[in-house]
Amino acid sequence: MPILPTLLEIEAAKALIRPHVRETPTFRWPLLERGLGCELWMKHENHTVVGAFKVRGGLVYMDELRRQQPDVRGVIAATTGNHGQSIAYAAKQNGLRAFIVVPRGNNPEKNNAMRSLGAELIEHGREFQEALEYSREFAATEGLHAVPSFHPWLVRGVATYGLELLNTVSDLDAIFVPIGLGSGFCGIAAAREAVKASTKIIGVVSAHAPAYAHSFAERRFIEHPSSTRVAEGVACKTPNAEALAWIIEHAHEIVTITDDEALSAMREILQATHNLPEGSGALAYAAIKKQQDQWQGKRLACILSGGNGSMAILKRVMEGL
Repeated sequence: MPILPTLLEIEAAKALIRPHVRETPTFRWPLLERGLGCELWMKHENHTVVGAFKVRGGLVYMDELRRQQPDVRGVIAATTGNHGQSIAYAAKQNGLRAFIVVPRGNNPEKNNAMRSLGAELIEHGREFQEALEYSREFAATEGLHAVPSFHPWLVRGVATYGLELLNTVSDLDAIFVPIGLGSGFCGIAAAREAVKASTKIIGVVSAHAPAYAHSFAERRFIEHPSSTRVAEGVACKTPNAEALAWIIEHAHEIVTITDDEALSAMREILQATHNLPEGSGALAYAAIKKQQDQWQGKRLACILSGGNGSMAILKRVMEGL
């Protein structure tokens, strides 16, 4: 298994992405803290150029790809949204054609965002795994470079948000971070190891997409169907083996959150901060709410990983206010 990126590598990635991604804010919100009994810092990765943390990894990946394969002309990726926006944006910045495969019925706002960034969108399959398998076939047929959803280059870029957080807030007892395929979690783990912090890392998944939770509990690879209708950003059926190995090594625990709990967390974040979280982006805060009795008097952080929720989901959120 490759080692996590070093501090020097993360700092180099930060310099590379800085023209495109400014340091995102980390705030304490009194209305969110009220009643929790702990200090809560929220890292706002919804404030990037694509509204999610993944663009950090996309920019590093495309830079490495151009260096190692200078003749590459086009890329393809499978996604439910934020990874696709990241690859579309980064490919355009590097003069590359980008094809993005999404499952049918995918978040229409994310689809439109990917098109606006120059991606050529292909709708295929009922879920992410089917879109992924088709993207690999299409890549082989058309001579495209297939960009994975998890890769050490992506982790190196994503680790920059972990480094920003740990440099901003000292002595964190724990960081709660959503797990889709794992780059967000592994980025936090890399940053923690790089600065030699003792902070615990709590992974958060949807209770309706529990493949990583089951795999972590059993310490082995386990697939599980995804049925979440709120948190498509973590709708993982098949864990990535490399990410899973890192998660097993570095996670303190993994918490599961239902769709109803995610919707409730979205409402609270919207009401308290006037930020629009997507379902997966609200999972980390939802997990802190769920475990608040365990963290009384502690200093915690949660990652608002993205803000690209569909209008249909946001309507459900608003109706509950």
